[in-house]
Amino acid sequence: MMGQPRYRLGIDIGGTFTDMAVVEEATGKTLTFKTPSVPSDPARAVLNGVNILQRDYGIAPNDIGYFVHGTTLGLNTLLQRNGATTGLLVTKGFRDLLEIGRLRLPDPTNYYVERIKPLVARRHVREIDERLRVDGAVVTPLDLDEATLAARDLMEAGVTSVAIVFMHAYRNPLHERIVAEHLRKQLPQLYICASHEVWPQQREYERGLLTAMNAFIGHRMRHYFDRLHDDMANVGMTATLLTTKSNGGIMAAASASASPVETLLSGPASGAMGALMTGVASGNRKLIGFDMGGTSVDVAIIDGDMVYSTESHIGDFPLIMPAVDISSIGAGGGSVAWLDGAGILKVGPQSAGAMPGPAAYGHGGEKPTVTDAYVRIGLYSPGRVLGGGLKLDGDRAEAALATIAGPLDLTTAETAQSILDVTTANMFAQFMPLMARKGLDPRDFKLLAYGGAGPQHAFLLAREVGVEAVLVPASPGTLCAQGSLAADLRQDFIRTMPPGHPDIAALSRGYSDLVAEAKVWLANEPIQTLEQRMQLSADMRYHGQSFDLTVPLGKSEFAESDLPALIGAFHSAYERIYGFSDPAGAIEITNVRLTVLGIMPKVPLARLSASVRAGSKPVPRIVLPIIENGVEVSAAFYDRATLLPGHAFAGPAVVEAPDTTIYLPGDFSAEIDEYGNLIGRLRPAEYQS
Repeated sequence: MMGQPRYRLGIDIGGTFTDMAVVEEATGKTLTFKTPSVPSDPARAVLNGVNILQRDYGIAPNDIGYFVHGTTLGLNTLLQRNGATTGLLVTKGFRDLLEIGRLRLPDPTNYYVERIKPLVARRHVREIDERLRVDGAVVTPLDLDEATLAARDLMEAGVTSVAIVFMHAYRNPLHERIVAEHLRKQLPQLYICASHEVWPQQREYERGLLTAMNAFIGHRMRHYFDRLHDDMANVGMTATLLTTKSNGGIMAAASASASPVETLLSGPASGAMGALMTGVASGNRKLIGFDMGGTSVDVAIIDGDMVYSTESHIGDFPLIMPAVDISSIGAGGGSVAWLDGAGILKVGPQSAGAMPGPAAYGHGGEKPTVTDAYVRIGLYSPGRVLGGGLKLDGDRAEAALATIAGPLDLTTAETAQSILDVTTANMFAQFMPLMARKGLDPRDFKLLAYGGAGPQHAFLLAREVGVEAVLVPASPGTLCAQGSLAADLRQDFIRTMPPGHPDIAALSRGYSDLVAEAKVWLANEPIQTLEQRMQLSADMRYHGQSFDLTVPLGKSEFAESDLPALIGAFHSAYERIYGFSDPAGAIEITNVRLTVLGIMPKVPLARLSASVRAGSKPVPRIVLPIIENGVEVSAAFYDRATLLPGHAFAGPAVVEAPDTTIYLPGDFSAEIDEYGNLIGRLRPAEYQS
């Protein structure tokens, strides 16, 4: 059938580069490239990438039938504290909601720990005379005139966004809804959001903080989405603009402008979805995503399917909305190596950042970093040009390493090896307890390395933790962009239940309300899906406990007869995690949850058309000396574009690609599978030379 070519476009906007992944729907062939990000105007980077597609590859905007993207704009706005001047309307008597928080110290043994600065200054908090009981009944009627005057007063004080957080609004949103609708009509220049719209869960501080975060980034995100929509319309893009979310799903960009807090972790979540996509295609569903950045390593667990969490943290702040379970461990490529007061070598947590970056970047950095150690041990061939035209300066890297090599009485090569050893030890020390807390054995998993730096260090960690194998995708540097194309429409809903023993009537009513709300949300999203699914779950705990376990119901509807099975599932989950349970103990159900999935059409990953006989050894581009375990050895350097399915080789080796460098130590061997993935395994001792 002849017709206009159709493509699917996935984009990940990072702080330095914007990654583009274009998939041809008819063949599954994927094109990936990077273009510099424009931090002052993130939408501009997307426009530049779309123009490159048309100019260099002949793919016009109207050839694109599916457009999804993720951005770190909201996350960076929050972390850098440069969002809107935000005001807060609270119930009378609760002005210090964000100031008090949970009264938990981030480091109880540190007498010099700094107090976390709230997102909303106390002078920008206004108390409103209204009050609801815990059951949602009105105790004190709302004074709407007072709320209007308070908002006007905040606007005169320079506030541009207002968060509304009233006591027990999760149970009855009436007062919040009245104030929000009134202020949007009377003061349209303000960005208004209310807690029942953002996330209606009991826990005043977390609910209030989440709403304040939404208001803090809302103005900037709404302007960004509006600008992106206009830019794409002007170049002839007709596809609906979609954005990725922290929960690994997607939503319409127009919807995200009203609830941008849902997109805060969209970048890491897209990478995890890309890892899942790669694993499923290659027959691997037990994976540990390993994304090494400039400051730390993001680890995502895939145990049959994606693992989710409601206890994520972003900087200083807890995030109670469901998100892909991603943990940060160890050091990153930009982490600085230094000596403590006793002369002991440390790595991190300080980072050289993107600017000036590692000394080898030649941008003025003088402190030794993990990247400088990679350069010194020889992982970059002479004259190699990295993404963005960057050339690494070996002399600058060595000079930086020399600043700590002298006090350590080591050569710069020995110092570089020591930095990598400490970095690996830091990762190990945090990785193993992380897996133990989740009740998982690393030996049952493969480590999937992606991002620009992940493939350089993945094999070093794999050797220590004993994972089965390391898998490096065909394009690890753009996996987040590719992962966005693998995501489904996804939205989470929650209702807080009455305290005490589970109330069948309340549970039935809660689940019915969630189903009705989900159906309305689906009807309002301008996205065509192949299939729609609803997944029910409940937050449960033993009576008197403070923390919950989320237990899936395994059904899309709730009936009274389901309660015993749900309680049994809780006991089983509790015993799996903590090693014991109390079948006779009283159970509380604190929240009921619903996740709605809209299954999107997807294009299967394309297999590489060319291949060689299984076990064929590729010809290296060059053989160069590198330092391995403190000893100089010869390593084969391969161009990844020349590696085909069937190729197999042993380390020590370095595989060079436009988006990453893969370091295969001497005790590992590797093969290329039908999708172009590199799979490395630890060789038996008798085969190691």
